[in-house]
Amino acid sequence: MQSDEMIWQLIGNQFCSFKTKTQTQTFCRNEYNSTGVCNRQSCPLANSRYATIREDKGVCYLYMKTIERAHTPAKMWERVKLSKNYATALQQIDDNLLYWPKFQGHKCKQRFTKITQYLTRMRKLKLKTQKKLVTINKKVDKREAKREKKALIAAKVEKAIEKELLERLREGTYGDIYNFPEKAFSKALDEEEIMSESENEEDEEEEEEEDESGEMEYVEDDDFEGSDLEDLEDYGDFEDEEEEEEEEEIVPVVKRKRQQKKIEVEYDDGQVKKRLRH
Repeated sequence: MQSDEMIWQLIGNQFCSFKTKTQTQTFCRNEYNSTGVCNRQSCPLANSRYATIREDKGVCYLYMKTIERAHTPAKMWERVKLSKNYATALQQIDDNLLYWPKFQGHKCKQRFTKITQYLTRMRKLKLKTQKKLVTINKKVDKREAKREKKALIAAKVEKAIEKELLERLREGTYGDIYNFPEKAFSKALDEEEIMSESENEEDEEEEEEEDESGEMEYVEDDDFEGSDLEDLEDYGDFEDEEEEEEEEEIVPVVKRKRQQKKIEVEYDDGQVKKRLRH
C-alpha cells in the first residue's frame, strides 16, 4: 500500500531527480507540480490525491490524480478540458474539485490565471510586426557564390562552342566527316528565320508608311457653311466679269489688224485677179 509520508521522507530528505536547490529556495522541475516549489503539499509524487493545470497548444486542461488509480500508472491522471472563457473555466475547476482540499483548488486557480495571462500576451505579440533574426553562414554563402561563378563560366563556354560548331556546319567546313546533331542546327536556323521575318515585316511597314505619306486626299470640312458657298459663288461671278472685260479689251485690237489688210484688183485680158496685200 502506498504511503505518502514515507515517500516524502525519502524524496524530501534524500535524493530527488526533480529537485533544484538555490541559495534562497528549493524548486521542483516536475511538469505536474502546480507551484514549482519543492515542499510537502506541492509535491506530485508524495501526494496520492493531487490536481494541477497544464497547457497544450493554447488549450488548458485540468489534471487530477486519485489513490484508486495508483496501481495503473498509464491511467493515473484524469484530464478535463477547460473552457476558453475565464469565468466558465474557474467554475469548472470548482465543480471538479468540490470535495478536495482548499489548497489544491486555490493553487489550480492561480496557475490557470497565470497561464491565461501569458497566452493573451502571446496572441498580442503575434499580431504585432516584429523583426526576425536570421543566422548567416558565411561559409555556405562563399561556397554558393563560387558555384554560381563556375556555372556561369561553363554556360558561356558551352554557348561559344555551340555557336562555333553551328557556324562551321553552316559553312560546310568539315563536310560529312562527323554526324552533328541536327536538333541544335535546326533550332538555330529557326531562330534566324524568325529574326529575318521580323526584320522584313518592319521594312514593309516602313515602305507602306512612306508610300502613304505622298498620297493626296480630299477631305470634307464639317464646318463648311452656306455663307462660305455664297462667298465662293460671288468670287466665281467676279472672275467671270473679269474674263469678259479682258475679251472686250482684246476685240478692238483684232479689228484693227483686219483693217490694215488691203485688197487690190487688176484686170488683165478679161481675167480678174485678186491680190491680198498685207
